[in-house]
Amino acid sequence: MIIDTHVHFGSSLNFNLKKKTVLLAMEKYNVSKAIVSNCQSAEYDHNQVIIPDKKQVPMISSAKAAIDFAKDNPEKIYAAIWVKPHQELPSAELEYLIKVNLDYVKAIKFHPYHSAISFEDPRIENYIQLAQTYDLPVITHTASDICSKCEHVYNMAKRFPKVRFVMAHLGLGTDNEEAIEMCAELPNLYGDTAWVPAEKAIKFIDKCGNHKLMFGSDMPIDGLDTYSENGCGQPSMYREYFNGLETKLSSEDYEKLMWKNATSFFKL
Repeated sequence: MIIDTHVHFGSSLNFNLKKKTVLLAMEKYNVSKAIVSNCQSAEYDHNQVIIPDKKQVPMISSAKAAIDFAKDNPEKIYAAIWVKPHQELPSAELEYLIKVNLDYVKAIKFHPYHSAISFEDPRIENYIQLAQTYDLPVITHTASDICSKCEHVYNMAKRFPKVRFVMAHLGLGTDNEEAIEMCAELPNLYGDTAWVPAEKAIKFIDKCGNHKLMFGSDMPIDGLDTYSENGCGQPSMYREYFNGLETKLSSEDYEKLMWKNATSFFKL
């Protein structure tokens, strides 16, 4: 079995990530379940310029679309609600939507870069408190930019010890070493493998334990064959996760990485 904990859909910025592509890729590569978030919740573009009002999608609409995708594909698709902390506060409507759909909603998702907001900003706390209320993990993009630094997630994880945090990418654009050290130190800080080389996944497991890392890919960022090829038509790093990494890990460690950890962590 394979569970992908880092999948997107939606049209925003220069992305046109179709639900159909997600489902076809899962079928083609034998991915059983996926945690998906709607990229229509992006607030700022790739240059951290605010997206014009007429192109902004209200958070409640983005959340409903993610939940509907999950409802249309039960026990296969689950929603991570991508929030908009720069422009919106958690509303009573959003909280109710989450509360009545906990069978489908499995996480709160942040993208500090595309919200142009530090993960330590006080506005983030409103959503972390919401996650704590409903025992939902918090997934956040981490990278080398000022908004997405791993240290911000580490500091928030220390302040909210009852909340489980996933450091997605383990610091995109870095050597992943800082993220690995931080995840080893805090029991409520986890990681995913989106754009993380397989050798770093092995190091993470050795350093942090085999229960704290989950397979994730950013699929379908490079199209239907994201699991096989990158955007330039060259072999994707995920090929080793599907074929090769199992020979470098124990069978238990490999199964935990590829699906067992996600099953227990997200209560699938």
